Amino acid sequence: MRALIVDDERLARKELMKLLEDHPMIEVVGEAMNAEEAAQMVNDLNPDLLFLDIQMPGKTGFQLLEELDSVPLVVFTTAYDEFALKAFEVNALDYLLKPIQPERLAEAVSKLADKERAKNAALRGPEKKLGLNDQVFVKDGDRCWFVSLSNVRLFESDGNYIKVYFDNNRPMIHKSLNALDEKLDERAFFRASRKHIVNLSWVEGIEPWFNGGLMVKLRGGDKVEVSRRQAAKFKDMMSL
Repeated sequence: MRALIVDDERLARKELMKLLEDHPMIEVVGEAMNAEEAAQMVNDLNPDLLFLDIQMPGKTGFQLLEELDSVPLVVFTTAYDEFALKAFEVNALDYLLKPIQPERLAEAVSKLADKERAKNAALRGPEKKLGLNDQVFVKDGDRCWFVSLSNVRLFESDGNYIKVYFDNNRPMIHKSLNALDEKLDERAFFRASRKHIVNLSWVEGIEPWFNGGLMVKLRGGDKVEVSRRQAAKFKDMMSL
């Protein structure tokens, strides 16, 4: 993130720049010693973030924000704590008291990272789920496959690994079933139980099973028990 430091004290600016060396996600693109200078630099440099002092000769940090057409993210840096409430009223991300402590700066940078991740996720939109038309790379030891998910009939949890059933192969991949379930299109793949995800297009037969569960038979002969908890959901999905 490209940051502008706004502070009338030269030593305070240099100290903050020194502290920010431990946080490579922040690139300091400029320094301003008052609000007028900062306003011009914001227009010229278009920073993502302001480290902004409040009490400065001339206009305050709050007055600077009022004048900006587009306000970057703001972390206030000040020797006074009485402005904290007003700082958060203008949606400041954090409020650091001078002398700035490395731990508090690290907390502020962590908040910035979370904000950036959320923004990027929103721009990307919902992640596309993997469906029957997708192909995936599977590696088990020295063997590799590039397999269409339409050919994968079953995923089975085995400790910290997943067994992938396709053709006569059953390679193991290091992944949790919960993580895989998040990536698969639920219209094509069904979480039958704690241990299994089945490809619905491979379902050949269904019969009642113990305790209100179901037994699903797949093409090729594999049988998978659907837990009682998932049985009702399965019936809804497969019914007209």
